[in-house]
Amino acid sequence: MNILHASSEVFPYSKTGGLADATAALAKAQAAAGHTVTLITPLYRGIAAAFPGLEPLGQAELPAKVWRLEPEPNLTVLFIDEPEWFDRDGLYGHGDDAERFIFFSRCVARLAKRAEIVHTHDWQTALAMPLLGQARVGKVFTLHNAAYQGRFPADKFALTGLPSDCFDWLQLEFHGDLNLLKGGIVFSDLATTVSPRYAEELLTPEYGCGLEGVFQAKGKALTGVLNGVDYAEWNTTDNPHLAAAYSADAPSGKAANKRELQRELGLPPLDDTPLLGNISRFAEQKGIDLLLGALEERLGGGAAFQFAGLGSGDAGLEEAMRALAVRFPEQVAVTIGYDNGLAHRIEAGIDFFVMPSRFEPCGLNQLYSLRYGTVPVVRATGGLEDSIIDLGQGDGTANGIKFGDCSVGALGQALGQALSLYAEPARLAKVRDNGMRADFSWSQTTAEYGRLYAAIS
Repeated sequence: MNILHASSEVFPYSKTGGLADATAALAKAQAAAGHTVTLITPLYRGIAAAFPGLEPLGQAELPAKVWRLEPEPNLTVLFIDEPEWFDRDGLYGHGDDAERFIFFSRCVARLAKRAEIVHTHDWQTALAMPLLGQARVGKVFTLHNAAYQGRFPADKFALTGLPSDCFDWLQLEFHGDLNLLKGGIVFSDLATTVSPRYAEELLTPEYGCGLEGVFQAKGKALTGVLNGVDYAEWNTTDNPHLAAAYSADAPSGKAANKRELQRELGLPPLDDTPLLGNISRFAEQKGIDLLLGALEERLGGGAAFQFAGLGSGDAGLEEAMRALAVRFPEQVAVTIGYDNGLAHRIEAGIDFFVMPSRFEPCGLNQLYSLRYGTVPVVRATGGLEDSIIDLGQGDGTANGIKFGDCSVGALGQALGQALSLYAEPARLAKVRDNGMRADFSWSQTTAEYGRLYAAIS
């Protein structure tokens, strides 16, 4: 098939979170499966310098320059080059994101009409769905997180170029505002999200973020497809970021990665002490306040473990993380920001990855953790529920620890389970082995999307 994807961020060219990883990996996997894939994204500051192989795309007929790159067979990446909107530091939050991403979506729609399937991702590209109107293409819209909707004052609707009758409660209007995410859902032939459980959760007021009625109205045209992992990128056998290679068949190298991570972060090199970790946006959604509370409670009570954190976001949560590291310097190390190499080393070096998310459409770090022999400790929501098998299911299949209540106490109990599991080396080795042998490759996701595309094309 001829498939066109559009995303506001694509790894390795731009990234703030899992959206960049997921869109890049899906496009790459579809190209490897023999489809002709085009991926459109903005040309942000620094991309041209970092990827000097960009070539101009002729006859684009757009109000912007377009550059192309072919990183893989069957895969073309197109970059929309408009300095007024994209040549600046940071991807989002500049106060004019409505103008920036309405412009981007209009470019996507102009480039999309030769494709068989147009697949756009999140609110930044949602407007392409109504802009394509009755074009003879299959229109697929994936929302990676319903909490981010692209909601703007009503006067921004004029920028879309759509007829005024599209601005009503059945289409793009939402409580008097323009809601781009809503438009993507309503006008797509198929709306997807990134796990089956999250697709069910979206139908409820607790998770629907005010759009639960829109999701309910979509009926069977709303479905969940679990994200995968790019094992070429996230692997433990041929990874320049790691101190030692290891695998399910030869797991001993994980210990060397733990010692190296402890050395790098300034933690005492204790082989017999469990090392916990988290890599995340520091945000309420991710349950970082719960994590802080549970860590402080356990450490204050004298529990013997270490913790390595990496992330950034809410200034108050960043400061609280720093304060925890100051209070427990022998047990807690926190790095504010994002470092891709360090993310790999944390995944390889820690024993348990803690994800206490209030909601998690899919989650990727729990999937990375499984392959890295790191046991996830997760709240049972969204993709975390779909991908992690709890210890209570038996050691023969278990690959992690799940808890239900969104509370410090429930997370603290789950951490207690983790520490107990660490004290039983044979049992820990079995749970690790189960995770490392699990297959969450993108080939399964690609096959599912192939079936869905065929149904609408």
